[in-house]
Amino acid sequence: MATECQKSSFSVEKVFVAENYTGENPFADELTVRVSDDVFRYLSDEKTPQGILCRVRIPDTGLRSPKGRCLLLDGVADPGNVGTILRTANAAGYDRVYLTEQCADPFSPKSVRASMSGVFFTEICRGDRAEILALMEGFPVVIADMGGVDVFSFAPPKDFVLVIGNEANGVSNEVKSAAAHTVKIPMRNTQESLNAAVSAGIIMYVLQKGQLE
Repeated sequence: MATECQKSSFSVEKVFVAENYTGENPFADELTVRVSDDVFRYLSDEKTPQGILCRVRIPDTGLRSPKGRCLLLDGVADPGNVGTILRTANAAGYDRVYLTEQCADPFSPKSVRASMSGVFFTEICRGDRAEILALMEGFPVVIADMGGVDVFSFAPPKDFVLVIGNEANGVSNEVKSAAAHTVKIPMRNTQESLNAAVSAGIIMYVLQKGQLE
């Protein structure tokens, strides 16, 4: 992930390398500080750290109007789910991801690790739910909800915002009221639901309809 971060537009302020680390370090010597293994274990929150970590400036992208295919996470609370969704969004070509204030921090250690570098290559816009919805006025909003139509037979608009809701409560009523379309993943009646990140991944790829570049 350190190597992937170096390839991104994120600003790396400092690189810490453990004393016994012998792996690749793609960063310049003037950015790198070598520390003892004990100090490195203190700096890292990993149980078994890999020996290199970066201090990275979190970009302030602000809020921008949607374009192309975007994603809105409406209260996704688990950082692992947030990171996994960012990973899939990057892979599936959803370049802009909006997160309401109720979402887990996409830059928390658990979320960053789960994103497997996706956090570096998606534009993350965080803000108040009402403020985000105001930007989406007139733009097609597609929500994932079990009351929707079968996503596999749904013909999506060319550009849209796909909404994934909270793990326990789903999409908020406020966002539902702004939706133009509602889709669901069909499943057997012995299964009530899917994990939020799994659902997001399936729907993101289905709605691409072979248009992934």
